[in-house]
Amino acid sequence: MNCLFRKRGTDFVMENRMKYKILVVDDERNICFTLKRFLEDEGYKVFVAEGYWDAMDLLADQVPDLVFADIMLVDGSGMDLLNEINRKKFNCPVVMITGVPTIQTAAEAVRLGAFDYLSKPVRQKDLIRVAATALKHKAVVEEKERLQTNLKAIFKSVQDGIITIDRQFNVIEINQAAQKLCGLTRETTLGRSLESRTESHCEHCINLLKKTIEQKSPNWTRLQTCRRNTSFEQMVSLKATPLINNAGSLSGAVLVIRDETRLVALEKNLKERSAFYNIVGKSEKMQNIYTSIDNLADVRTTVLVTGESGTGKELVGEALHYRSVFSEKPLIKVNCGTIAENLLESELFGHVKGSFSGAITDRTGRFQVANGGTILLDEIGDITPKMQLALLRVLQEKEFERVGSSTPIKVDVRIVAATNLDLLKEVEAGRFRQDLYYRLQVVEITIPPLREHKEDIPLLVEHFLNHFNKEMNKNILNISQAVKDIFFRHNWAGNIRELKNVMEHSVIFCPGSIIHPEHLPSRVADFFQNSRQEIQKREIIDALEKFRWNKTKAADELGMSRQNLYRKLKEHNIDK
Repeated sequence: MNCLFRKRGTDFVMENRMKYKILVVDDERNICFTLKRFLEDEGYKVFVAEGYWDAMDLLADQVPDLVFADIMLVDGSGMDLLNEINRKKFNCPVVMITGVPTIQTAAEAVRLGAFDYLSKPVRQKDLIRVAATALKHKAVVEEKERLQTNLKAIFKSVQDGIITIDRQFNVIEINQAAQKLCGLTRETTLGRSLESRTESHCEHCINLLKKTIEQKSPNWTRLQTCRRNTSFEQMVSLKATPLINNAGSLSGAVLVIRDETRLVALEKNLKERSAFYNIVGKSEKMQNIYTSIDNLADVRTTVLVTGESGTGKELVGEALHYRSVFSEKPLIKVNCGTIAENLLESELFGHVKGSFSGAITDRTGRFQVANGGTILLDEIGDITPKMQLALLRVLQEKEFERVGSSTPIKVDVRIVAATNLDLLKEVEAGRFRQDLYYRLQVVEITIPPLREHKEDIPLLVEHFLNHFNKEMNKNILNISQAVKDIFFRHNWAGNIRELKNVMEHSVIFCPGSIIHPEHLPSRVADFFQNSRQEIQKREIIDALEKFRWNKTKAADELGMSRQNLYRKLKEHNIDK
């Protein structure tokens, strides 16, 4: 059936009515004739049946778009006909006609699936109105079924795993790719809470969905180790997006899981990985860091991450955890430099009630929370000698005591320590324990400053553009060549963190699709302007000296007019 609607204000007018077939069933011939004439005057194609079995014969040959049936027939009933249409699952609205209308009759007809009912004598305007409404309803149902069929086909054919959940984390739908990737089945998953699953490999997906529902915004992870299969290691990318209904309310979320295993293996073999978890860069120095993290995946070795401020030490710590075999266990981060000495011990090891002023309840320390997983101790070089000794005990004996308690607590946790200090110099200066330094420095990963791998700047720029475009709902495509020149000449004392801040500032102030120098923070643009002036001055002096201060030849060499050269000599205060 081809159903076309033309919208006029809030009303829909049906066209091509001859394409609709309507069956009228009544054992009174004159009523059949009257209803047929009313409907044919409106352009509908009408068939009549003078009883239940006559109607059944017609239904055996073709399915009408709409049925009007008298409830009381000489050889059956309209209700029996309705039941038969429902049993055969015809998308065919049925309107019951009754000579003795009552609330009970109407309620029973609707309960059994009738679209509506009309009482005798049937008035022409009521008949036409109900016919139009019923056929519109049929068209809406068919369109919905068509969309659902198409969505199911798309859902089935997509190679990425897709799982949709409601606000209570109950699974609404799961496609075949997700079943294969996650080792789930529709029978054991649909309608059940994803949060209740005990498989450890589900934890990353659940946490990402929780974050998305709490924040009501999309979240994603570039790469994530999935250890569902013990025979091989899967690498997946995850993206969770909130589902917002027509009223603007959160109704759930959808999780997309992309299998990146083969791509990661290929990039690893070619040493061309452009990203590793949330770390971005494909330079040789970054490839070496990725390899080091890979090598530490199956061991609980303590790792010291060093590098200047802003190089991404915390991201390396996160990658060490999520790449490891205990990635489903907690990752706990502590910035030792921001917590006062008298609170740091309690923060790390916990305390018992009454152990000091303000300790009104027992507290579990970060080490205990991280048991089985990873604790990331940032700015480790700033801790006091007392805390250095306490940390040394944890590393040596795998146990600690809560403040105010003498009962040792055993933990199995990997320590990842990070610092921007040269700990060896701190040891030589007597500010850091030598024995603790060597305990921490079992494996050291040193992150290079950005000025030493500037070839990664284009990738980082693309990464930050994508991030801030989504965050600020913008569509900035790239940076100009002048900005590229600035970025490659800039020293980046603040490293990747500085580049991120510069990109955020630029995206905010860029009104178009390309970032130009005027959109950069003044400190970066001014630095470049001064640098460019110095470069130009040096180029002019070199050209003049090359031609023994012959200004005509020097101007030709520089690609400028003699008059312009004189202006530049005055501007840069250059004389022989």
